[in-house]
Amino acid sequence: MIQNIYDNPAFFAGYSALRATRAGLNEALEQPAMASLLPDVAGLAVLDLGCGAGDLCRQLHAAGAVGVTGVDVSSRMLNLARAAGGDGIRYVHQAIEDFDAPDASFDLVVSSLAFHYVRDFEAALAGIARWLRPGGTLVFSQEHPVCTAAQGTHPGWARDERGAKRYWTLDRYHDEGMRESHWFVDGVIKYHRTTATILNALLDQGFRIQRVLEPHAVPEEEARRPELLEERRRPPFLLVKAELPRA
Repeated sequence: MIQNIYDNPAFFAGYSALRATRAGLNEALEQPAMASLLPDVAGLAVLDLGCGAGDLCRQLHAAGAVGVTGVDVSSRMLNLARAAGGDGIRYVHQAIEDFDAPDASFDLVVSSLAFHYVRDFEAALAGIARWLRPGGTLVFSQEHPVCTAAQGTHPGWARDERGAKRYWTLDRYHDEGMRESHWFVDGVIKYHRTTATILNALLDQGFRIQRVLEPHAVPEEEARRPELLEERRRPPFLLVKAELPRA
């Protein structure tokens, strides 16, 4: 079953409130790291898998991408994307697992914090490898495996008697598969896989791994928001840039 948690009204309200504050880790860590991995997109055909409200689609289109397609399972998120405008951006209401496109349709595929919701990562990569033209690039971010492992009954942070965070605990790391957790609502489904599984799946599909990031905030942002220093204690995100060989 493909979960569409972003159309859950309670989840959507909580997520929207978080993003409106711009106080989450997306803006401070993930988005700058993603931007550092992107190639020059001028003239490129781009696919955004799990595009959400279309922020990255609009950025890529503004940077000169000639055709941008955004795919998302959530009608609520796509309504936000369409309301924000952007002629030349095509939005598709579909799960990543169900999307298909003609072979060699895109020069760049991006995905921001969506692959940990995908049950069959290998099948998704096989599709991406078909849709990319020779020499094409995949750039994606996801929750880091040390975090996806800490879902369900696993506590994540170990705390002292006052509730202060002592250290991050890691358990069941090699027990790959579905995790249920609470994030705004109960029953949020994510899929845990190890870092080795993720990188080897790329290699098995013929990708050449160009760069791997486990970002923390830049010192200037940490000075402005000292709470971000905590993110140096364990990596919240994993980002990968990979390319297909040219013919």
